[in-house]
Amino acid sequence: MALSDHAPAKVNLTLAVLGRRLDGYHALDSLVVFAQARDRVTFEPGKALALKLSGPHAAQAGAIDDNLVLKAARALASDVPGLNLGAFILDKRLPVAAGLGGGSSDAAAALRILARANRLSLNDPRLFKVAGRIGADVPVCIDPRPRRMRGIGEILSPPLAIPKLAAVLVNPGVAMPTKDVFALLDFKPGAPLKAVPRARNPPDDFDRLIEFLSAQGNDLERPAIKLQPAIARVLAALRKEPGCRLARMSGSGATCFALFAEDAAAQAAAVAMKRARSGWWVAATRLDC
Repeated sequence: MALSDHAPAKVNLTLAVLGRRLDGYHALDSLVVFAQARDRVTFEPGKALALKLSGPHAAQAGAIDDNLVLKAARALASDVPGLNLGAFILDKRLPVAAGLGGGSSDAAAALRILARANRLSLNDPRLFKVAGRIGADVPVCIDPRPRRMRGIGEILSPPLAIPKLAAVLVNPGVAMPTKDVFALLDFKPGAPLKAVPRARNPPDDFDRLIEFLSAQGNDLERPAIKLQPAIARVLAALRKEPGCRLARMSGSGATCFALFAEDAAAQAAAVAMKRARSGWWVAATRLDC
């Protein structure tokens, strides 16, 4: 029997880059949520390990053999003797290299499906061990709920209670490889990490949450705009939409998000953005998982 799971977009409501470790990785502190905008992964057990791509962004997903879904399956099979594998179908609805953690979320969905197919607990430490080997964003995607993510992505808070957020996601149709953005940061490996204010949970009230988020930012936004000035145009357009309470870039870009108090305002903004910019990817969504 075929199994399937959603792979929701990951949105970084805040992102602080604290420095660069001796191993070359950057240390982060980020408030992460997940959107109803998502890819979908389907799996048919018992067949040879394979992957088929479909959906509007399948052509941009790169070589199948390099896809994180297959890498996750192979890595789990190496750690779990006798793991039953099969054929995957990835319906790629999210743009690629967009700062939404799409590939990481796809890999996490594949790991959840394989856990179900093999009667493994989602708390099995081997899932998180494999997730960390596949990519820094994969562990937080295993159980996609609001969390504070620190370190290089391996230090996760318990799930956080935040209000459901009406949002618009916009990508100007440009890819933004994460490594290119981090390359513009001038951090010396091994130097002391920047201090961050004492952690506190985000408010569970919408207005106070907007105040909480407005006092922070995304440290990758400025270097990303240097590489792709279109990001600045997206942010300017979102901030002009009626009802927009906050607009910011997610992750390493180029996707930006805007938050609204009501779904109707977010949907109206998405319609207006689609009409004005036919080449942009635009999605009205909820940040509620």
